[in-house]
Amino acid sequence: MYMKSLLSLLFSSLFCLITLSAQDSWSLERCIQYATQNSISIKQAEVTVQNSEATQKGNKFARLPNLNARTSGGYQFGRTIDPATNVFSNQSIGSNSISLEAGVTLFNGNLINNSIKQGKLDIAAARADAQDAVNNLSLNVAAAYLNVLFAEEQLDNARTRLQQSQAQLEQTDKLIQAGSLAENERFQILAQIATDEQAVVTQENNVTIGYLDLKNLMQLPPEEELKIEKPEVLLPVIDPTGFELGSVYSQALSTQPIIRAGDLRIRSAQLDVDIARAGMLPSLSLFGNLRTDYNSKALDFAAPNLDNAQLVFGPEQPVQIDGANALLSEQNLIGVDFPNRKYTDQLSDNFGQSVGVSLNIPIYNNHRNVVAMERARLNIINTELTNDLNKQQLKANIQRAIADAKAAQKALNAAEKSAEALTVSYDNSQKRFGLGAINTFELTTAKNQLDQAKIDLTIARFDYLYKVKIVEFYQGKKLSL
Repeated sequence: MYMKSLLSLLFSSLFCLITLSAQDSWSLERCIQYATQNSISIKQAEVTVQNSEATQKGNKFARLPNLNARTSGGYQFGRTIDPATNVFSNQSIGSNSISLEAGVTLFNGNLINNSIKQGKLDIAAARADAQDAVNNLSLNVAAAYLNVLFAEEQLDNARTRLQQSQAQLEQTDKLIQAGSLAENERFQILAQIATDEQAVVTQENNVTIGYLDLKNLMQLPPEEELKIEKPEVLLPVIDPTGFELGSVYSQALSTQPIIRAGDLRIRSAQLDVDIARAGMLPSLSLFGNLRTDYNSKALDFAAPNLDNAQLVFGPEQPVQIDGANALLSEQNLIGVDFPNRKYTDQLSDNFGQSVGVSLNIPIYNNHRNVVAMERARLNIINTELTNDLNKQQLKANIQRAIADAKAAQKALNAAEKSAEALTVSYDNSQKRFGLGAINTFELTTAKNQLDQAKIDLTIARFDYLYKVKIVEFYQGKKLSL
């Protein structure tokens, strides 16, 4: 019983944790962090950084010596040269060679040093590109987040308008029962209630679509539950009229990663010229070699087999020795058999070493080095132009963002004045309607005008908030509400 109660308690606690987790609301910072961790484009940018780091490892390892072992085996047959007698014969011969080779570059026109310098710049540029991808995703998530907040705000307004219309219907019914209004006055209210109900459905759909867009940016499954925080939309305390293009642009040049990546790539392209020039300079390298060989027909002359040996005398030839006649005969030993030299003995006998220095002086290589130099210089020009285009686009974006922020402030001020005036007008219309001074159509018209003013005010508030946040983003500030 105790174990069963304990398990029941554990399952209940787990269910509560899951329920609380499902109901947990997401802040803008949390949404951006989750999207950054799961974005495919950012993961691709991180792979690009890792690829640049791997290339840099190769650049550094190029300073180290190389060491390679090699072995080969073969079999010759037919008319071949006997390695023991160095004459042609029809026989089969097996062979094997083993070698160990090493080499190191001593000088190659600073190619390795410049490649390492370039690798550092390429890694930094790749990281800046990854940060730019994070920034772009953060902006998109912030826009989607605010869009959901705006849709939920509009949904609350639509529900409030529906409640107001229903309350207005109750008041109209009371006036009709009291004889102050005609029966047909309620149909105008009923039409307004139907319109308000349709607006609620539309805004509910907008909220659903807004969440789907946000989930898509965050790489969340559409069926997974997501509820964002609903903070009070505090308008920025910064007056956008104080934004100046020169000041914001200067800040953006030092904070925006796309500009930093462009500057790094220009320096990397400049090193391409030095790397290409290395192909026109002499290169010096040190090499060494260890080698040995084996041949199946090699004979061991130090260990003859004399079992079948015979001493044979040749024909006698008359000669004179110290003026005296004599006969001289040549003696030959035949039937001597020499065994094959052992494999290990041959490896020891044939073991040799070599060491040397190699100097390569390029004289003419089909203008490849000249073309490489020209392409490197053109790449510098193209990289500089690309960076200039990015800077021009950044300045245009900042100029547009500042203009949008200032215009959004003016639109917000106008929306606030309109909402205040129409609120007073609607309150007055309600009082007059209660006294029977105006009809239902006039009251509904006043209500619709106020509702539209509130919608415009909500749009203006969110638009102003987002436009100011964009300018602050270019100033290097963190996106947050």
